Amino acid sequence: MNLSLSSILYCLILLPNLAIAQKDILKFVRYELEGKESYGILKGESIEELQGDLFSAPVKTGSTVALSRVNLLAPCSPSKVLAVGLNYRSHIGDRPIPDHMGLFAKYPTCIIAHQAPILMPSDATDLHYEGELVVVIGKIASKISVADAPDYIFGVTAGNDVSERNWQKIDLQWLRAKGSDTFGPMGPAIVTGLDYNNLLLQTRLNGKVVQSERSKDLIYSVDEIVSYISHYVTMFPGDVIFTGTPGSTQAMQPGDIVEIELEGVGVLSNTVQRAEK
Repeated sequence: MNLSLSSILYCLILLPNLAIAQKDILKFVRYELEGKESYGILKGESIEELQGDLFSAPVKTGSTVALSRVNLLAPCSPSKVLAVGLNYRSHIGDRPIPDHMGLFAKYPTCIIAHQAPILMPSDATDLHYEGELVVVIGKIASKISVADAPDYIFGVTAGNDVSERNWQKIDLQWLRAKGSDTFGPMGPAIVTGLDYNNLLLQTRLNGKVVQSERSKDLIYSVDEIVSYISHYVTMFPGDVIFTGTPGSTQAMQPGDIVEIELEGVGVLSNTVQRAEK
């Protein structure tokens, strides 16, 4: 195969600039513009467009778009939404610390984006926020060790494990309480390269700080969570894990604005609305 001088120069000069090093601290967003969904790298108020799947070596197209022009979507579309309960001592209160990791599942249909409304079902009476660090899996993970877990973590984002407390008490399982539509806000970006073992997580309700703790205080660390789950459930690129909420929670009402801020990621903001019957 004969290559022209211009082709060789393109390979030597341009392609390295288009490649993405996953270990770099980068903010990835998923967005819609004029009917087209894309991934991109968020830099200030601009987005650098990517070509290809986020978890399969995407490259920069060279095009940029203003953040103000796009509709931000949930930063990934998981096949599975997994979660850990009772994973901060400050949330457990007077209850004994669990002797094993308490897992449950939400549903992919619960995932919504930054600024999308949380819809409070007409028969819900005690709907709570739960600000959480969310892990995003980057490659197929099955029966991996704690030591190897970092290699399977693509990045982290902010999440809100919306929970209906009365349904948690009376239902056989948490299908309604945790998995109802819109009960999994997530975003606004997935960030790579952060020290996810020591990030500040804060929740604000109508501007007031109601939760504040660092991820170093997790009972089961991020790496332990990923390893443990992988021994029972195979995870795929884009699957997410809600790692637990700190402190206490309280009921939200229609019209409330709940913000989840994760250090290095940004602010996930959603407004509560009463759903139509």
